[in-house]
Amino acid sequence: MSAPIPITLAHSPDPDDAFMWWPLFEGLVAVEGMRFEQVTADIETLNRRAAGPEAELLDVTALSCANAARVRHRYLVTACGASVGDGYGPKLVATRPRTIESLVRERPRIAVPGTRTTAFLAVSLLLGRDRFEAVEIDFERIVDAVVAGEVDAGVVIHEGQLTFESKGLALVEDLGRWWRERTGLALPLGVNAVRRDLDERLGAGSLARVCDALGRCVRYALEHRREGLARALRFARGIAPETADRFVDLYANRWSLDLGETGRRAVERLVAEAVHAGLLERGSAVDFAPSPLHSTRR
Repeated sequence: MSAPIPITLAHSPDPDDAFMWWPLFEGLVAVEGMRFEQVTADIETLNRRAAGPEAELLDVTALSCANAARVRHRYLVTACGASVGDGYGPKLVATRPRTIESLVRERPRIAVPGTRTTAFLAVSLLLGRDRFEAVEIDFERIVDAVVAGEVDAGVVIHEGQLTFESKGLALVEDLGRWWRERTGLALPLGVNAVRRDLDERLGAGSLARVCDALGRCVRYALEHRREGLARALRFARGIAPETADRFVDLYANRWSLDLGETGRRAVERLVAEAVHAGLLERGSAVDFAPSPLHSTRR
């Protein structure tokens, strides 16, 4: 009997991603002839790796939504595994209450978790790309950088969205709320993507089998919430269990099981807005993998 084929599955080291994928890594969702191997890295590292040398490409990886358009020739976005801000999202914060107009008056330095992230894209759409200087800082340091005055403001992601006020920072704008008011849609932040060439490399039907396993995994995680939260806390970076629980609620939910037509439309709208603003090349788009799940979402 031949050894199972290793399938690399990469996600960012935060509670919602850990919550979604633990059943695959622990063998609770079986795929005959395949074994899923866990890779963790911050989202900007994964974005850049997806655009890097072919020998370093991951089979399945988290990507920032708009960055999926940049690597369209390599990856397909899956129906499951997305992190979507449904009227909420990354927070633009500062040391004191500010209006957008007062913030951009003197071309502020704004900390962002990477220039390929949806957080950067959203704040660029909000403010105008030429109206601020983006300072790339590891997402875990952004709150501290704002507090220390290293930058004028920062865009916080992951659990920083829930904890920034405890550090004395003030909300300038919730980018997910702004996007909802602008478009009427949820803000697709992170997506899950699979390599286009899985069938070519691993045999016919491999892409469909992997996508099916991913969908079953997210469904299992949502149906076994207590066990999933225990795994998620391993990636909670010292935050309180109740904060991690709330964060998982925000970003591992029905959208993660299946984007549906509405979610796909949100992805397409975000990419189109980025193209219109000159933040993505003309003609940029995202392609979706065939979904093994019967979608009832609209």
